[in-house]
Amino acid sequence: MHLHLHILIHIDRNMLFFLGYILVTGGVISGIGKGIIASSVGTILKSCGLHVTAIKIDPYINIDAGTFSPYEHGEVFVLDDGGEVDLDLGNYERFLDIRLTRDNNLTTGKIYQSVINKERRGDYLGKTVQVVPHITDAIQEWVMRQAKVSVDDDGIEPEVCVIELGGTVGDIESMPFIEAFRQFQFKVKRENFCNIHVSLVPQPNSTGEQKTKPTQNSVRELRGLGLSPDLIVCRCSTPLDTAVKEKISMFCHVEPEQVICIHDVSSIYRVPLLLEDQGIVDYFCGRLNLLIEMRPRTMLTKWKEMSDRSDRLLEHTSIALVGKYTKLSDSYASVIKALEHSALAINYKLEVKYIDSADLEPAALQEEPVKYHEAWQKLCRADGVLVPGGFGVRGTEGKIQAINWARRQKKPFLGVCLGMQLAVCEFARNVLGWEDANSTEFDPETKHPVVIEMPEHNPGQLGGTMRLGKRRTLFKSTSSVLRKLYGDAEYVDERHRHRFEVNPELKHHFEDRGFRFVGQDLEGERMEIIELEDHTYFVGVQYHPEFPIPGDLAIIHQSSVRQSEEAPVEGITSSTYMGF
Repeated sequence: MHLHLHILIHIDRNMLFFLGYILVTGGVISGIGKGIIASSVGTILKSCGLHVTAIKIDPYINIDAGTFSPYEHGEVFVLDDGGEVDLDLGNYERFLDIRLTRDNNLTTGKIYQSVINKERRGDYLGKTVQVVPHITDAIQEWVMRQAKVSVDDDGIEPEVCVIELGGTVGDIESMPFIEAFRQFQFKVKRENFCNIHVSLVPQPNSTGEQKTKPTQNSVRELRGLGLSPDLIVCRCSTPLDTAVKEKISMFCHVEPEQVICIHDVSSIYRVPLLLEDQGIVDYFCGRLNLLIEMRPRTMLTKWKEMSDRSDRLLEHTSIALVGKYTKLSDSYASVIKALEHSALAINYKLEVKYIDSADLEPAALQEEPVKYHEAWQKLCRADGVLVPGGFGVRGTEGKIQAINWARRQKKPFLGVCLGMQLAVCEFARNVLGWEDANSTEFDPETKHPVVIEMPEHNPGQLGGTMRLGKRRTLFKSTSSVLRKLYGDAEYVDERHRHRFEVNPELKHHFEDRGFRFVGQDLEGERMEIIELEDHTYFVGVQYHPEFPIPGDLAIIHQSSVRQSEEAPVEGITSSTYMGF
């Protein structure tokens, strides 16, 4: 009897399987934390045994994020397939331990490009191509197609797709997407579609009172466009008062249980715990008919342990991040996350010292001496120096100054992408005696081009023309510090984003002086990893190890936050950092 019942349940589950869609929209202001909410919802559902995927919709007309200034939308996140996407996809990969593709980031530009290409081919049979139905249909088809693509190593099709719609409700750019999802909810049936609306509940200092009017207006506007929120997630500085929660419930036409409070917390990794404490799993079980295995949520248990441990850390370490986009921390979001996870793995609390590289240059001493001295004080007091990637000549001489200081003072140094290339330039100038050594990106006429443009780069076009995505790096030395940190691996697969490379013709000049190229690509033509002999820790990598590759030994940041006399901790994976 029990066997027959088990078989019936198994058949029923497979026959009645429908993909659940959770749309996350935002109101009042942008940058309210929709990406963290979407990631956290996915994390909770994955902890219940479900396969979860994620899609980020950006209403801008750019095809992708590749040509953005970091001050526009923060860092450009790179995927395995070379997709240059919004930084929120980095949150999805870190939280959910999944591998996404370029099509998981949908933009207005991509949609219009696909529709226009169809129109040019005659696919619409001479009909007038319009926003409704052609653009809205294209959006729905894209979402339904991408939602079925496996993002886990087991290759199993996702059961839940979390979709984040960028911007705020009411933006003219997002109107076609709102209309597409208004239609979409009926196409996939109500029991397979859920809308989470994230809104701000401000608390003015003058009164200290939590104001609900912005949320009421935002929900009213969303309803007027045809979408009715199932959950209202209220972002606030302090926990919502019961009376405020009831007021939002009454005026926004939802039950009090459907009003979720996400107040400011010590770490974003506490957000999944906040959501689960407020019964979000039980709500999804009933609302989306999810067949959840109600087993102990091991993943969230470890997540809680990690969050608790991060609040109890007593030892401190400081890393100087020397870059040119330091006015916006999101410009280096993945670098900072990787450093935080590395510090947490060895029980250190991290302090990132942001230093604008231009402030380290001699010209700054004449123009803004206060900033100059403050920048150098920050650098000198840091336990380690990290020079991240970037483009353009501004601030490069300041980065070279920081690298020179770290090399001479035996301070732990990590150069990523441009940081590695500038380390090559610095060594060529100050050790090899090539005073004009430079990258042809900054000085095309240099007599010592130690960094050159890759031959396959098309200089006439910027978007998508770099060496992008996951590439393999082979270790050429068994004594490499980095190889040991990767668990004595013979090779690593990491993500790249660059147009310039170290000039391979000059490499013997460097290696004769102890500047070793310990990692190269499969053909042995591209220099991927540099290490300096007789130094505490002086490492540069051409790839971007801060971009997570789930399950990979991506821990090279660890040594830059660790004291030089300590032995490295081996076998810590990027997943371990996340508490999985």
